[in-house]
Amino acid sequence: MASEGLRGALTAVLGGRGLLVQNYDSGPAGEPPAPVRLRRNVCYVVLAVFLNEQDEVLLVQEAKKECRGSWYLPAGRMEPGETIVEALQREVKEEAGLQCEPLTLLSVEERGPSWIRFAFLTRPTGGILKTSKEADAESLQAGWYPRTSLPTPLRAQDILHLVDLAAQYRQRARHPLLLPQELPCSLVCQRLVATFTNVQTVWVLVGTVGTPHLPVTACGFAPMEQRGGIKMAVLRLLQECLSLHHLAVETQGLLGLQHLGKDLTDGICMNVLVTVAFRNPGLQNEPPKVRGENFFWWKVVEEDLQNQLLQRLRDSSVVPINR
Repeated sequence: MASEGLRGALTAVLGGRGLLVQNYDSGPAGEPPAPVRLRRNVCYVVLAVFLNEQDEVLLVQEAKKECRGSWYLPAGRMEPGETIVEALQREVKEEAGLQCEPLTLLSVEERGPSWIRFAFLTRPTGGILKTSKEADAESLQAGWYPRTSLPTPLRAQDILHLVDLAAQYRQRARHPLLLPQELPCSLVCQRLVATFTNVQTVWVLVGTVGTPHLPVTACGFAPMEQRGGIKMAVLRLLQECLSLHHLAVETQGLLGLQHLGKDLTDGICMNVLVTVAFRNPGLQNEPPKVRGENFFWWKVVEEDLQNQLLQRLRDSSVVPINR
């Protein structure tokens, strides 16, 4: 029965559908983490990359005093009470004059759990492009520009990577289309699909407290976790059950994103694919030994799930997480 529940959970996460966060298996040292609130202890930013059939990029000209006249992708901070998609659509409408539809999440960028940016590949669905006659405090104007010849000055060079990522995705999608799932969460946390592989065999780490489940780690806001980024919460959980000194741990990327933003639930859950491997494999054919009774390695025997995991790992078929 436990295996059935785990198969269902893994299928949902690999399909980008997500699961409600009921509890967490690892939290920061000291007091339990406080619920997150936009404008208090977290800032989420949304960003839209538009590419048309002429390989042109939609840019907006900044109106803010510190960067007035420079160019950037439509972007801005989320407001309390918004879903991620609502925030994206509001920002695009305010800055570019267009209605839009997100096609897929392209990238997640973080500066620790208190600042996270979500970049989307997006398409216009209506509206009228903002001209200099409609200049206001949000932007001076918007326009389409050839991807290989963007206007200057740019507000920052960080958008160049995102534009390239969007172009690459259009040519060859490395991961399935992925959009946020509207599920409430009170923390910034990560659900781990932590894998150990040997040839064609895959094991997944499972939490045992309560019903067997994919483990969840809550991010902390102490200076060390903030400086180290969200990977610190992953390492913390794994350190609680594995001896990491002889292991290589890598967060491969995002399988799914969960957020609601209603009723003061400003938290997010990122479902992440993590690999655990021996630094010196040798003759190690089994996953590393688990300490304690709160976790175990589950051998994935269902062929379809095993193939999905191996394909995701082989092709890096995940949304990248960057610092």
